[in-house]
Amino acid sequence: MDWANILNVYDVPITVGDPEPRAPHYQSGSSPLHSRTAGATQIVYDIRVIAPGKMAVPYHFHHYNEELFLILEGEATLRMDNRRKIVKAGDLLFFTTGPKGAHQLYNHTQNPVRYLDLVAQNRPDVCEYPDTGKINCEGIGIYRKEDSVLYFDGEEQPSPFWSEAAVGTEEIG
Repeated sequence: MDWANILNVYDVPITVGDPEPRAPHYQSGSSPLHSRTAGATQIVYDIRVIAPGKMAVPYHFHHYNEELFLILEGEATLRMDNRRKIVKAGDLLFFTTGPKGAHQLYNHTQNPVRYLDLVAQNRPDVCEYPDTGKINCEGIGIYRKEDSVLYFDGEEQPSPFWSEAAVGTEEIG
C-alpha cells in the first residue's frame, strides 16, 4: 500500500535558502514534500518557513487562486489590506482573490515561523504586487502594470499573412 498521501507536517525537513542579494529582507524556504508528492491536481500545498527578521514573499494578491495559511510554529506579522496583525501557531489565514486578499508575512521574531501554504489550482494564475506595480502571469513572465496597452494596440494594420495575394487561397506555403 502506498502512503504518499500521509504527511506529518512536523517531520518535514525544510531548507531555507540564502537571502536574495538584490532583496536581502526576503528569506524563506519550502519543503521538498508537497502536493505533487501526494498526487494532488486540484490544490497546491507545501510547508514553508520564514527566517527570523525576514519576509517570505512581496505583498501580493492572486486573481484566480484563493490561498490559505495555517501557522504551525512561531509568530509573525501579517500585512493585509495595509494593516498589521500578529498571527501565531494555530491561526488559520484565508486570502480571497483580488485586492482585498493582498497579503504578506514578516517574521518579527528571533525564531523561524513554519506554516502550511494551501492554494487553489486555477491555472494559469495572475499575481499582482501593489507595492511595485508588477504583474506575474504564471508560466509567462513578470511585467510592470504601467506597461499595459489597449486591446487593439499594434493591430492598426493586418498581419502580412492576410495580404491580398493570400486571401482566398486554400493553402499558403
